Amino acid sequence: MNAAASAPAGKAQRVLLRYSMFGAALAFAGPPIYIHTPRLYADQHGLGLAAVGAILLGLRILDFGQDPLLGWWISRTKMAKRTIAAIFASALGIGALALFAPDPILDGRIWLALSLAVVFTGFSGLQILFYSAGVSLAEQGGSAVTHDRIAGWREAGVLTGICAACVAPLALGAVFGDTVGFTAFAIIFCLFLAYAVYRMRDVWPVGGVINQEAPLASGLRRIFQDSGVRRLLLIGLLNALPGGLTATLFLFFVEDKLQAGDHAGPMLLLFFASAGLAAPLWSKAAARFGPKPAMLCGMLAAIFAFLWALTLGAGDWMAFYVISAASGAALGADMTLLPAMLSRRLSATGLDSAQAFGVWGFINKASLAVAAGVALPLIGYAGFAPGPGNSEAALSALAIAYAGAPCALKALAAGLLFMTPISKEA
Repeated sequence: MNAAASAPAGKAQRVLLRYSMFGAALAFAGPPIYIHTPRLYADQHGLGLAAVGAILLGLRILDFGQDPLLGWWISRTKMAKRTIAAIFASALGIGALALFAPDPILDGRIWLALSLAVVFTGFSGLQILFYSAGVSLAEQGGSAVTHDRIAGWREAGVLTGICAACVAPLALGAVFGDTVGFTAFAIIFCLFLAYAVYRMRDVWPVGGVINQEAPLASGLRRIFQDSGVRRLLLIGLLNALPGGLTATLFLFFVEDKLQAGDHAGPMLLLFFASAGLAAPLWSKAAARFGPKPAMLCGMLAAIFAFLWALTLGAGDWMAFYVISAASGAALGADMTLLPAMLSRRLSATGLDSAQAFGVWGFINKASLAVAAGVALPLIGYAGFAPGPGNSEAALSALAIAYAGAPCALKALAAGLLFMTPISKEA
């Protein structure tokens, strides 16, 4: 049993609030790590785009390769979930402090690789715990805690953390300067994460070790033998790749293609705020029309936004505000509906949620690995470099990588989802 089992509505609400706050703390690290780090190490620490891309690709391979292993270990260890959370949170906090240190102690490339390795391991462990706990809450929480309700609270917390992280580096940079501002951000993040882990101490599932004797390979084989889970994981991969590309290239597109660097922070905030505001609407649409039609509508909205972004040039920052709002609203569907579909299917089939969300983490990290490891070297090969002086061909390559490729990938994901039978129950 966990904290939400047979709980009255008031207690269930408090459990969901703590769960949501943990999601906010975990997501608070997101934009600086995934969006700002490539530009930060290229501009302030003198690393070339090809070097940054190669490091991120290598670390991402390690990162998404370890996710199934971490999911398997979490599902079979007798260690208390609160202890596991504390271990991974410590790793994430130490890694973040190292990543955003004003002056790397070692060579910039070595420092980036080491700090990201620690960050990714801590983040992966906490993310697997976070999502698998949501499945347990729904299974044991009664009618007051459903998969859709948990998804709404989870993504509301995640998007709140992301929005706060979009504002914090700008505000802290204005006070302390850009370099020290990121260090201050890392300190605030560590304090927030420690508090969230403390508040979650009574929410984690206790007892009932899952598949303690099951080998890793057999657990993964059972997951992939289920056609519904297999299809959802493939859709998740194709659908995550556009997000990985846009996250990696966002600052380059806004600052160099649109020449609107001063608007980057507000645009990011609008993007994620729109996702947060739209998320409950997508949940309601899924409850009324079914998750599949709602998800397809969100995918089509993202495709139209990508197509519009492909036509923009220098000075078109007003149009990009509209695109940020529209694509952010579409992101709300991605973040809310796909994990809820997977959670529902796992509950219906009785498959190991920790291992399954380890694979889910593998998929989402793979998208960022491809984006950083392929897109950055390719646009660099096309002649693009951060700053002024880029040719039209280089800027066109940037636009294709930022908007054209995501549009095609999103269309593939939508086509596969359209051909996949999905009901409201599983």
